[in-house]
Amino acid sequence: MAKIATQQFLPIDQIREGVLLLKDRSMRGVIMISSLNFALKSEDEQTAIIYQFQNFLNSLDFSCQIIAQSRKLNITGYLEKLKEIEKAQQNELLKTQTAEYRKFIEQIISGGSIMSKSFYTVVPYYPLIDIPGAPGAKQKKDASRASLTEEKFQRGKYQLWQRMEYVVLGLRRCGLRGSPLNTPELIELLWAHHHPKEAESGYYPELPPEMLI
Repeated sequence: MAKIATQQFLPIDQIREGVLLLKDRSMRGVIMISSLNFALKSEDEQTAIIYQFQNFLNSLDFSCQIIAQSRKLNITGYLEKLKEIEKAQQNELLKTQTAEYRKFIEQIISGGSIMSKSFYTVVPYYPLIDIPGAPGAKQKKDASRASLTEEKFQRGKYQLWQRMEYVVLGLRRCGLRGSPLNTPELIELLWAHHHPKEAESGYYPELPPEMLI
């Protein structure tokens, strides 16, 4: 039986200039969003944040996808570093305190996994919406697959970044910071999603220079 590449089942065709280009020729931009401790806010602050977020959602005239990603945090390297510091300590008191701190961290880990959370907003744009067969356009049986020229790509990229900037400004009013992911960051995000064990251990493949644009 012939081997089938995993890429054939993914909707992503390529990653170009910080843009996810899907097989249907639509575009996606990904924004990494900071977090805030909502529970520590006062009641008035919580109400204000909810009100601002509600206004932000109501102001959107396009769909967005919000993703919350949880990953196990591997601190093996941190523990090894503590062991090295402990051995190198000349002061007996500091050496004892370092050892106790390391054991304390190990006990916390033994009680359960330490998780890290990341938040992303995915913003879509359809540069070929006026072409039959594209998402959002009326479908025709005889419609051939439209091609995305360089001119349409650049124009679509500009419109996509305008949307992403609007999202970042809207979330800023809620006390959140946003930063669009570039090409290497998008590749690492997708690679980590499909290789969680390797990503948790801190391993990421080396990217060729042509993919760092």
